[in-house]
Amino acid sequence: MTHWIDSAIFWHIYPLGFVGAEQQAHAGIHHRLRHIVDWLDYAVVLGVSGLLVGPIFASSTHGYDTIDHFRIDPRLGDDGDFNQLVMEAQRRGLKVILDGVFNHVGRDFPLFRAALENGTPSREAGWFRWLGGEDDRGRPAYATFEGHHALVALNHDSSDVAAYVANVMNHWLDRGASGWRLDAAYAVPRPFWKTVLADVRRRHPDAYLFGEVIHGDYNGFVTATGVDAVTQYELWKAIWSAINDCNLFELQWALERHNGFMERFVPLTFVGNHDVTRLASRLADERQIAHALAILMTVGGTPAIYAGDEQAFRGVKENRAGGDDAIRPVFPARPEELAPFGWPTYRLHQQLIGVRRRHPWLVRAKSRKIHLTTRQAVWAMEANNKTILVALNLHDCDAILPAPGAKNVLAGTVAAITTELDRSTSIRLAGYGWAVLSTEKQ
Repeated sequence: MTHWIDSAIFWHIYPLGFVGAEQQAHAGIHHRLRHIVDWLDYAVVLGVSGLLVGPIFASSTHGYDTIDHFRIDPRLGDDGDFNQLVMEAQRRGLKVILDGVFNHVGRDFPLFRAALENGTPSREAGWFRWLGGEDDRGRPAYATFEGHHALVALNHDSSDVAAYVANVMNHWLDRGASGWRLDAAYAVPRPFWKTVLADVRRRHPDAYLFGEVIHGDYNGFVTATGVDAVTQYELWKAIWSAINDCNLFELQWALERHNGFMERFVPLTFVGNHDVTRLASRLADERQIAHALAILMTVGGTPAIYAGDEQAFRGVKENRAGGDDAIRPVFPARPEELAPFGWPTYRLHQQLIGVRRRHPWLVRAKSRKIHLTTRQAVWAMEANNKTILVALNLHDCDAILPAPGAKNVLAGTVAAITTELDRSTSIRLAGYGWAVLSTEKQ
């Protein structure tokens, strides 16, 4: 794990949607990455320290069907636009993490087209996995990503593929990127990652490399591949589900699992991303955004905020063609054009990101249960002999909750902190209240 990542908080952008690019590739270059540059000051004021940038390489449609990993998608711009984005981000102290799709490529990937033209015995065909027989179009049948005909699975047993992926990663790290998100990392054989990432780390030891892993053995994946982290989908699911169901025991179970992960690595944590329904749409009551964010910003991990969630954007993911459009919208030309109703949520994010940045040790914090019912909970978030308390109330009535050692309110809606003669401390939370509390005198 690199030193700079210990204080990182990312703003996650899906570029093709953010800039309003066409859904299909076309001729000509449109310099739309500059639109993201116009939002960098907004990101800085929000409080983040890095950009987690979705796919920006040449593709046929949504960016995950890459056709050239060494070329910026013409719908976004060119090399000059990339250089400007990195330069302007770095000038503001922002790291840039790129999204690498290395499990599969698009059907228009030149070597795949050559393989179809030259046949499965050809050198080009060795880059892909052939199933034998023909598909319904009379072409040689090939392996895909999760059944998507347009996403052609690479042959990860090929040394040519391994060398290509390492070259791509090193190329863009040489160009100023600080790390990679490895898309669909769970679908790629672990020995492949071990080989490729070892090559990358020899040249870029400070790069942050994390994999998209949804289910399964997170610890085992980290150990076997050499990634720094994986996406913490277990915690993501537990946060919104426990809040919606008013069952904080579910969240406690996930936090205990999370403590176990923290023994081995620091997960990439989030409450929203480009693949899931927006938090404001997922939660039954928008007041509960604060509860979800209070957990995200105090639990151990490297937090990422999906662009628009900080403005309470709504959007529901649907399992159909175009079903991601609602969660990947275009952003206006400048922040001043955003709707007024989102700014209170933005200020909430600023407040809790501020807590996180003033307590950077939280990156390795583990949770300890102090009080737990279905609707109310208090946790101590602890690391380096330091403690912050987090209290949630999912009931519409006031609650008196234990808060041992609480001295000051860092964020939230505490009505009072009371210390009894026996030195026990409690807090009063209003209905649907929440609080983050310091145990140190200010």
